[in-house]
Amino acid sequence: MVSYGIALDLGTSGFRSHLVDIDKGGKILSTAVTVRHPLPGANIMDHLHFWMTSGSKVGHKIIMKTVDDVIRLHGADSIKNIKKVAICGNPIQLSLFENIEVRDLAYAGENRLKTLGVVRPSRRGHTRKAGDIGMLSINPETEVIIPPAIRHEIGADALAMIMRSGMLDKKEICMVTDYGTNAEMGLYYDGELYSGSAAAGPAMEGQSIKYGVLAAPHAISDVNMAENGLWENLVLDDKLIPIVASKVDPSTGKEVRILNYSAKGITGTGVVSSMAMGLQSGIIKLPNISTPDGKIHLMDGIWFSESDVQEAGKAMGAIRAGHRTLLHEVGIGDEDIRVMYMAGASGTYVDPIKAQICGMIPRRLDEVYQLGNTSLMMAHDLIKDDRMLDRMQSVADSISSNHIMFATNKTFEDMYVLELAYWTEGMSLEMYNDMIVMSGHKALPPIKVPSKVVRIAKSDIPEIGRGFFTLEEVGMKMHGNFKGCTGCKKCEKGCPEKALTVIKGPEIIVRSDLCLGTACKACEMSCPEKVYKFSELKVSL
Repeated sequence: MVSYGIALDLGTSGFRSHLVDIDKGGKILSTAVTVRHPLPGANIMDHLHFWMTSGSKVGHKIIMKTVDDVIRLHGADSIKNIKKVAICGNPIQLSLFENIEVRDLAYAGENRLKTLGVVRPSRRGHTRKAGDIGMLSINPETEVIIPPAIRHEIGADALAMIMRSGMLDKKEICMVTDYGTNAEMGLYYDGELYSGSAAAGPAMEGQSIKYGVLAAPHAISDVNMAENGLWENLVLDDKLIPIVASKVDPSTGKEVRILNYSAKGITGTGVVSSMAMGLQSGIIKLPNISTPDGKIHLMDGIWFSESDVQEAGKAMGAIRAGHRTLLHEVGIGDEDIRVMYMAGASGTYVDPIKAQICGMIPRRLDEVYQLGNTSLMMAHDLIKDDRMLDRMQSVADSISSNHIMFATNKTFEDMYVLELAYWTEGMSLEMYNDMIVMSGHKALPPIKVPSKVVRIAKSDIPEIGRGFFTLEEVGMKMHGNFKGCTGCKKCEKGCPEKALTVIKGPEIIVRSDLCLGTACKACEMSCPEKVYKFSELKVSL
């Protein structure tokens, strides 16, 4: 009988998975991904807020349903032969998957946790049975491998990128970042790891952008300067390899077709590239776009707007503020960093030079290495190597670490305020540097182009197997019937994401994956009768 495994990356912006043939040394047979995260909200704090206000029973049901839907994409015949599941992700996502305590990750300060009676759960590497977690379609006795965190707030995803990069073997001062909605970053200096997590926001994954999509076939992943002021548009093909599909005049949208391969949206790296090319060419004069209609035109009618510039700028500013906060905590500057490791989709496809222009990597580097999706790779390693869980725990135990909570860090606050002024209010770089120095920090040095750039992974997911499957509708529908509701549909009209529908009854239905969650509540605020309560929405349990 064939033995299969499922490697699963639980990302803040979506889930990614491999079907693996255990008997053939971990051969990847197929890949399945979601286009969004199933819980309401645009970032990890939104997910936590929804979890705590709507209840873990509701949140866990949504996640388990989504995991089940992803596994089913690999084929019904495979499910009965799944013998092992391995997951990887940040501490919050793994805790949501296991349905264990998350308040220790939601609140800063031991006194607050003590007041709430919170007992931190162990986040060491361990295994559980699928049935105990509530996985739906696979044998309840199936082994589920859950990797360790370095500390409760430094998760398995950070450990994966550290181990995969080999940075602990480097003698130079080096930095690593997994670019996503929640940008995990680490600075390795003098035998110690200094880490942080910047809530960059969904723009780094192509979300909260007008035509934004996750990295998948038919997504614009890069743009380059071409002749006569045109921009080359690179699109991910069916194997997630970027190909030049079109040349477009960014001011008018006039297009010269190269390949008969369409684009459906722009992914996070395409966002970074559009920003970098716009800044270099002068089309973007922060925070504005200087084309006749205020848009940067890409292929197939896709465009990049001034609101997209603002969303991307806020994300880029959070990443640069995070990097510079780590440097400040150690007492070094940009010029001291020699090696940079870039992980995740944006870390794989984006041109490092463009990343420097956009503030996503330090400005004085010798070497840059692009790693791919290290979280999914590590989950795959856990499937194919029975010793990997112990090895990860050993490395986690050996790392002397210092975690900087950006949310309560004065340096990060000062840095990010200036980043917002630069990206969204038009502050010049000269004034930015003057203000940085006045606040007691070092100015940004001139950019030094890295002398060595190595793309270790050709794509975000280096190997996809025989098929690539995408789950378009993610999560579950939440339902509500509210006494006093007149069916006026003002909540439906007020929903900015078109996630809500009012049907006869009246019954209100909300798609969990499209909803912005408790950070929005436009639906609740739109109710003229004040009877709609977002926290009272339910799923079928």
